[in-house]
Amino acid sequence: MTGKKHSSRFAGMKALFGNETDALKTLMKEVLQEILDGEMTELLGAERHERNTERTGYRSGYYTRSLVTRIGKLELRIPRDRNGEFSTALFERYQRSEKALVAALAEMYVQGVSTRKVTAITEELCGHRFSASSISAINKGLDEALSRFANRPLDEEYPYLILDARYEKVRENGVIRSQAVQIAIGINREGQRQILAVELAPRETASSWKEFLLGLKRRGLRGVEFVVSDDHAGLRSAIGETLLEASWQRCYVHFLRNALDHLPRKADDDCLQELRWIYDRRDIMEAHRDLTSWITKWQRKYPKLVDWVEENIEETLTFYRLPRAHHKHLKSTNMLERLNEEIKRRTRVVRIFPNTDACQRLIRALCVETHEAWLESSRYLNMDLLIEHKKALLEKCG
Repeated sequence: MTGKKHSSRFAGMKALFGNETDALKTLMKEVLQEILDGEMTELLGAERHERNTERTGYRSGYYTRSLVTRIGKLELRIPRDRNGEFSTALFERYQRSEKALVAALAEMYVQGVSTRKVTAITEELCGHRFSASSISAINKGLDEALSRFANRPLDEEYPYLILDARYEKVRENGVIRSQAVQIAIGINREGQRQILAVELAPRETASSWKEFLLGLKRRGLRGVEFVVSDDHAGLRSAIGETLLEASWQRCYVHFLRNALDHLPRKADDDCLQELRWIYDRRDIMEAHRDLTSWITKWQRKYPKLVDWVEENIEETLTFYRLPRAHHKHLKSTNMLERLNEEIKRRTRVVRIFPNTDACQRLIRALCVETHEAWLESSRYLNMDLLIEHKKALLEKCG
């Protein structure tokens, strides 16, 4: 079993039992300690006790600091250097999402909707039960930081935009309802991925998506040339109304899933596999040639599917207008799906949020964590290719 699967399962259920807690705490403590020591080595340009003429400083012992995690409180040794220059963002980043998770669990306890399991988790996380005042203190600073993130100006262009939503269960006035979590990812002219917005809505409708996109535009969203989403009618309508200059790409993965509705249960597996291969062609001409062959081969056996594909597939081939190196990243919403999977892995601990604020707080905190990691990583796409691709198209047409 991989460490990731083990961690996920522990977060969901095994956090309630003590058999593996000590082992996981020890492992996490060792990993985080190595990160801290590695950061110090990078700052100084030398390992501990290493003789190095290029080193920029010297170590000066440690001090102890606690880090609250979902598997308990960890006591970490923070390195010092003689010049007092060392600092780490590890605590700030890690604890932002952890505080949001703790706050969500704690609100469940205080509001009287908790169970024995919720009580056990909160006590394991922080070592005590929560009062309303302690929850308020946790949330105040966190909400201010998350609000700044959610309302920050978008002062650059984002040629690529990926949109999707997932659902979380939230208790409202004693009734458990599903809330749509709407998320937008943008890729800027430098090729960096950024999480542009995270909002909750009672339902995915044309009006909720339109307000979501208008909110992005009020914050400065501009330069959108290409939008990827699923075929949700409300979302399509909102894109058509608010992003008039952008081309729309229907996620091909969702399209292939939808194709199953037009096939009998015991359909030939080769049929959909060959349809999927169309999305790996070098250009639109090759894709159309393969599509023609596919239609000829399967028309008689699966006429219902073939008719549906002929009517709808062009919406999934828009990505062929982009540079070839960008195809695999923008023919589907997989980038956002992976983010949603990570959110799901962390929110399943709560299961039912006590209110909308708690739900939005945790999900935004998780998204800020991912957003900051993306900003520090190398660029996701080479956007120079998009400029060159446009020039080549103009020359071809001119």
